Amino acid sequence: MISDYSQTLIVQEVSPRDGLQIEPTWVETADKIALINQLSLAGFSRIEAGSFVSPSAIPALRDGEQVFTGIQRQAGVIYVALIPNLKGAQRALEAGVDELNLVMSASQTHNLANMRMRCEASLAAFGDIVAFTIGSDVQLNGSIATTFGCPFEGRIDEDRVLQIVEAYQELGIRGITLADTTGMANPRQVERLVRRVLQRVSPMDLTLHFHNTRGLGLCNVLAAYEAGARRFDAALGGLGGCPFAPGASGNICTEDLVNLCDEVGIYTGIDLPLLLKLSRGLPDLLGHEVPGQLAKAGRNCDLHPIPT
Repeated sequence: MISDYSQTLIVQEVSPRDGLQIEPTWVETADKIALINQLSLAGFSRIEAGSFVSPSAIPALRDGEQVFTGIQRQAGVIYVALIPNLKGAQRALEAGVDELNLVMSASQTHNLANMRMRCEASLAAFGDIVAFTIGSDVQLNGSIATTFGCPFEGRIDEDRVLQIVEAYQELGIRGITLADTTGMANPRQVERLVRRVLQRVSPMDLTLHFHNTRGLGLCNVLAAYEAGARRFDAALGGLGGCPFAPGASGNICTEDLVNLCDEVGIYTGIDLPLLLKLSRGLPDLLGHEVPGQLAKAGRNCDLHPIPT
């Protein structure tokens, strides 16, 4: 394993938010809290534990306050919440959220579908949130949805993405996430854009968010890592998908990603056996199978008896 901390791949677990937001079956608040408590013991430094979106927009996450006030927080773990507006930020700070994740699409069309406003209005709203958080200890992250392509508009110009990065930074938002919302990215595209963004953003402030819609999720992780990125979102079991992106399947699978890193010698510090245990419990929790592969196939070191 690579011991140099600068080579560590940091995994942010997003299943409690991005993973559960489109589940048709209500997951009880106590079950959400229990899942987050277990994930908090797995070695993650960052967990996106919920959101403070309108209950009518995302009913599956309407219990944000109860979740954040009910979890057992572990030292060294940053608990993140998705925030759509100033009201959401106010609710999140009252619940003790460590980091606010603000989201705007690079695509005007997708932003209108997702946020019901143009990008210019989203940026103005972000300015209000930044002003509200001055004097608090909360961290801010700005996500750029549809960075690598939009299902409505197609290709997104890279300069457009860089302009949004700079706009976030001018507002005082330090963390940046490049999100492949509908799984349209390819490794060469990812490597090129990540190198450009890293000229403006520190590797420790940049997160890549990939979906596996077209089977390229882990390929894109390796491309981004080789280009210098070090932080990646992933969801236990490969859960998730954007409710406003037709055909978008789940996020890259956390245990599959950690297994890849283990196999090629990239250090993550994540407890893979615990992840597998948790992932194998998801079908009972959700009432359906999940996309992750490792939980079904097992690790390479899990040997089988010789056939008789």
